Amino acid sequence: MGAYNINESMKVLFDCRIPYRFWHGGMQIQIEHTKAAFEKLGVEVDHFRWWDTRQGGDLLHFWGTPTVPFVRAVQDSGMPVLVSPLFTAACNYSDLKLGCHAVARRAISSVPVGRRIAEDLGWTCYRAANHVSVWLKAEKRVLSWEYGLSPAHVSVVPNGTSDAYLQAGPGQRSESHLICPGTITASKRTVELAELAKAAEVPILFVGKPYAENDPYWKRFRPLIDDHWVKYHPHVESESELVRLLQSARGFVLMSMWENWSLIAHEAAACGLPLLVPDQNWSRERFGSEARYFARRDNRRRNTEILRQFYQDCPSLPPPKIRLWSWLEVAGQFRTIYQSLCASR
Repeated sequence: MGAYNINESMKVLFDCRIPYRFWHGGMQIQIEHTKAAFEKLGVEVDHFRWWDTRQGGDLLHFWGTPTVPFVRAVQDSGMPVLVSPLFTAACNYSDLKLGCHAVARRAISSVPVGRRIAEDLGWTCYRAANHVSVWLKAEKRVLSWEYGLSPAHVSVVPNGTSDAYLQAGPGQRSESHLICPGTITASKRTVELAELAKAAEVPILFVGKPYAENDPYWKRFRPLIDDHWVKYHPHVESESELVRLLQSARGFVLMSMWENWSLIAHEAAACGLPLLVPDQNWSRERFGSEARYFARRDNRRRNTEILRQFYQDCPSLPPPKIRLWSWLEVAGQFRTIYQSLCASR
């Protein structure tokens, strides 16, 4: 495709194999908002159409973990590849667990059959990619420890927050309940938090929807709704409606199993809410001493006390004083990476 001039316009192809039509969540929000921000910056972005042999592009940005043959095929066509994987569980591993994983990966990859397994599982796709971006330093640590990537091969690009939240500011916090927006699913531990709310006698408003009406986890959660300790509001598509719900709540609570960057926790902070979140690597990196934390070990009695105390203290607690980025700022950081990759090809 010839040399690339950074002053020229570029066309970027987005690819993601997560079917978020059926599996809604943070990745969908990231892709949609980043694409919209690029369009405001004048960067042309199109979704990769594998069947369209006439579709051109300067760079492919893969959201997730591609296969190595796919990365190489794209590179052979003349496009560099940026990979943005999610290390939702791994970024929260202890040093010991990460070290054990690294030793196991190296041992497996040291023999021919193991190298083939590693390639089939996508372990080597990060090395094959031209560059990798992650959202947290904790994720960069995973790429260094487990996959042996050099710091220069990985960029940390934060997640954005929509203008609707950035411009909202604190609300009246006039309702008596805490709020927990998110998908009603096992990884968010919605049932466990609802049971904790009843035990602590703390009202929590859950806002969200299951992946399917026949989901067994949703069937476990639904009977817990009593409109007293466990309140429920269906998922809202409107950002302005969610802002209203956040601004009126007493505080924000999240007790998920794993996160790599909770968009809703940052949106709650932007709306002036104090936070009670899991004590994990991602939350400590983002909020430090600016948030309250559940017990790191799953201690029901201790967590009941923590939830009750947080609820009592909420009226006097401020929101976390943390840096929040707009999606335009995030897109600007990605554009710098794109330009560097295109110029060096």
